[in-house]
Amino acid sequence: MDQPKKLVVVGDRVLVIPEEGEERSRVGLYLPQTAVDSLAVQGGRIVATGPGNPVSEPTALDEEPWKIGAREGVRYIPMQARLGDYALFFRKAAVEITFEEKKYLVVPQAAILVLVRTPNPENED
Repeated sequence: MDQPKKLVVVGDRVLVIPEEGEERSRVGLYLPQTAVDSLAVQGGRIVATGPGNPVSEPTALDEEPWKIGAREGVRYIPMQARLGDYALFFRKAAVEITFEEKKYLVVPQAAILVLVRTPNPENED
């Protein structure tokens, strides 16, 4: 049996579905590709996030480097981006990929300028 494939985002990166219709201006004019390419920022919906950057324990700094990775329970700096957030990010930092005929962008958290989060009554922040 074939197992379904899934994308696993690593490190401090997020997987974004790019916003559709960016070739159109606010008044409905279609822009040429050269005009779209000159935009510095792009937006999209976050569909997956990585775990964040791994952090070593302060006591591990005195040990040999090959022993540090052998420990269980790696800790990570948490990501600010969450599933469902709308992200505005630097377009040049994004890498476009196609997975199962869908286009996605892989964006490092450092390239995200702002997140728009819809309040969820179940998870009060």
